[in-house]
Amino acid sequence: MLLDLQAHGAKDGRASARSQNFTIERLCGAPGQVFPFASRTEIILLLPTTGATLTGDRQADLPDHAIAIVPAGDYAVAPIAGEIYVLATDRCDAGDDAVNANAYAVADARVRPIGAPYHRTAFPGKIRIHRIEDIVIPPDNGRLRFLQSETMSLNWVEYAGVRDRSQLSPHAHADAEQASLAIEGDFLHHLRTPWGRDADAWREDKHLAAGPASVIIIPPEIVHTTEGSGGGRHVLVDVFAPPRADFIARNWIFNAGEYAAPAGQTA
Repeated sequence: MLLDLQAHGAKDGRASARSQNFTIERLCGAPGQVFPFASRTEIILLLPTTGATLTGDRQADLPDHAIAIVPAGDYAVAPIAGEIYVLATDRCDAGDDAVNANAYAVADARVRPIGAPYHRTAFPGKIRIHRIEDIVIPPDNGRLRFLQSETMSLNWVEYAGVRDRSQLSPHAHADAEQASLAIEGDFLHHLRTPWGRDADAWREDKHLAAGPASVIIIPPEIVHTTEGSGGGRHVLVDVFAPPRADFIARNWIFNAGEYAAPAGQTA
């Protein structure tokens, strides 16, 4: 499901998409416009090209080209210029306004629920600001930067020019939805439905062109990969909830040391 948050669904500078477990909201209004939001668990703010002023239960001046992880609470944010994104699993201020809200009238039983959140053990109650250039790329994963919150994790990929088509990474997730948020540049999302025994359930491959401010929601079991097309800079963020325990176990998530896994979970 490919959704264009720039062209469709915007209301007062806000437009959102959702997966079964989380929401992605784009905020892009008039200069100085203030956007309220609230959550019962940590919120992730993406600030790809503009800083912002955060007020409410905690206050901060947020820089551009950064990610802020904000404790649960009631807030308002004013982007300086351009757009920012709010990622959350437990928005308590938002109605059913997502452009794809009707897609979740019936839950997908394959999607693993979030369950107990991770527990912040370092800097409890503090806003954590991570400039993109300060997030270390794992040496055994040469392109992606990884962060987590209590209930989510993300992969930030940023590069110039086209992606090498001989080095794509088709894969599938057995029990997770993936949201891929295109922030800058043009992309092709390649999707393949695995062949089962019932040939009537087979589907043709899809190759979907996606521009900035678009989100694709990829269900479990769908084979997928994304390539940047055309020149210029490409920024793509993959979002998951709950956090990717396999990435934590591989020591890929930059701030994983600030969290403890829920009781009974090893990573």
